Parts: sequence; structure tokens; C-alpha cells
Amino acid sequence: MIALWLEEQQLRVREDMPFPPAPPGEALVRVLRAGICNTDIELVRGYYPYTGVPGHEFAGVVHRGPKELEGKRVVGEINAVCGRCAACTSDRRSHCSRRTVLGIAGRDGAFAQYLSLPAENLHLVPPQVSTDAATFVEPLAAALEIQRQVKVSADDRVLVVGDGKLGQLIGQTLRLTGCDLLVVGRHENKLDRLRARGIAASRADSVRQCSFDLAVECTGNAAGFALARKSLRPRGTLVLKSTYAGALTLDASDLVVDEITLIGSRCGPFPPALRLLAERQVEVEGLIQSRFPLREGLEAFARAREPGGLKVVLDIADSE
Repeated sequence: MIALWLEEQQLRVREDMPFPPAPPGEALVRVLRAGICNTDIELVRGYYPYTGVPGHEFAGVVHRGPKELEGKRVVGEINAVCGRCAACTSDRRSHCSRRTVLGIAGRDGAFAQYLSLPAENLHLVPPQVSTDAATFVEPLAAALEIQRQVKVSADDRVLVVGDGKLGQLIGQTLRLTGCDLLVVGRHENKLDRLRARGIAASRADSVRQCSFDLAVECTGNAAGFALARKSLRPRGTLVLKSTYAGALTLDASDLVVDEITLIGSRCGPFPPALRLLAERQVEVEGLIQSRFPLREGLEAFARAREPGGLKVVLDIADSE
């Protein structure tokens, strides 16, 4: 089997990978598409000491598993959980103390011809959703998680810091709430893409301090965090959607004095994400910038690391 292998911060193409085991309760999935996200790039940089096949944004076809799923297109939630620990039994399954995480912790991921996941993690892709669009379900669900953590209404002034792949999805999902929304970034072509969707977008220097109720930081850099923090009124809420490879310096006293609520946010609900795609309430296929076969995975990562880019996709079905 062909796969990308990460070890000691070195990524390489392997053609000798064994097929993943599919123990009882799990399904073997033939991967069709896989998207490279910033977390994958940070893993290569050493954000987390992972050895294995990276990749967690995918769409595929069940090769072996429950009869009702075999041959069907699916996407998959990335946290494989025990179902028995305190987190699992308290509706905090994504924080299971024994979890493995697809392509991130203890489980080989989607940059391979096949992967294995618990059948309960898999969701059928509606026929009206293309395979390309389905590849975005995981990050789209992560964008929607914000609205599970924070009630956003039409009266709220909301700032999204970052016009990249995740910022584009967060902007589109928050727009559906009717809030007073602004997305800021550094790339005029990306800002124009947001404007074409009816979303106010501008450069960062347009942000007035203490003028937003909610700020969402999705740049993964200290400057983005500082801008998001300064934009908030006292008792505002700051949501962090980024993975940071290094330490982030912040003024804790400043957070206390202004009584800022700080929320970390990662994985989100798949069914609403699939529904938004099926109803065409969000547009994702236009975010695909480049495609590469799996054997050209190193070139794909190099392209994904280039500043100012959007989504790079591995066409794994074409790697037979």
C-alpha cells in the first residue's frame, strides 16, 4: 500500500505499507480524497511527537465493514474513543482519555490508500454532495463547533482573524447566524472570495479596538492572537481555532482585568456539516487550489506550505 509516512519530523513516500487492520467494530475504508490542513503541516514541524501516517480530512468508500456501509461513500470523525471513561459517559467523547486520533495520535491517517476507523465514526455522504466537497466535512464541522460552544445571535459583533482555509469556512458558517461579521486577513484574493459570498472582509488595520463581542482566532500566530484580543470589548469572548507549534505569550492580567472568556475549540459535529453541504449553504470546492497524486505527496506538502495558498488535496483514488 502507498502512504505518506512521518517520523522524526521527516515525511516520505512509502510503497511497502501494510494494509491497516480493521478489528471488530471497525471498517476498512478506501480513501478517495484527502486534504492537507495546517495541523498536518505543524505535525511535520514537530507540534506533536507523532510517528505514522498523517492526514485526517478525507472522503472514501467502505471496502470492508458493516453491510449497510460497504461500497458507500463516507467521511469519518477523527477521534476513536473507548466509550467507557468519564469523558465518554459525560458527553465529552472527543476528550476520551484513551482515544486515538486519526493521523494525529496513535492511529494511522488518511494520507494512504486505505485507513481504518470505528464504524460508529463514519457518516454517509449524501448523493448530492461531491467527493471533493465531502473532503471538507471535518474542517467544516470544526467551524460549526464554535456555535455549539458560544451562542451567536444577530446582535453580536463578530471578528474572524485569518482569511485562510479555516477562516473561509468559519466566515461562511458564522454568516448564517445573521451576526454583524467581519473577517480580516492579509490576502486580497482571499478577502475577495469572502466578499463574493456577501461577507464583510478587510485588512487587519481596519479593526478598531474594544469593538467586538466575539473574536475567532484562526491564524496560528502571535500577531493574530494579539489582534483578536485587542478587538474585544470587556467581557468579550475569544475563541482559539488554531494549533500553535510553539509557545504563545499572553498577558494574563489583561485577560483578568477585562474579564475575557477564552475558549479552545477543535472538533465539531458532522451531521450539520453534511447538511450544509447538501443544501449548498456553504461553498467549499472553490477553496481547492491544487491536486496531487499520493506518490507526489512531498510536492503537495511543499505547495501547502507556501504562504497565501488555499486547500491542497491528494487525489488518492488516482494512486493505484
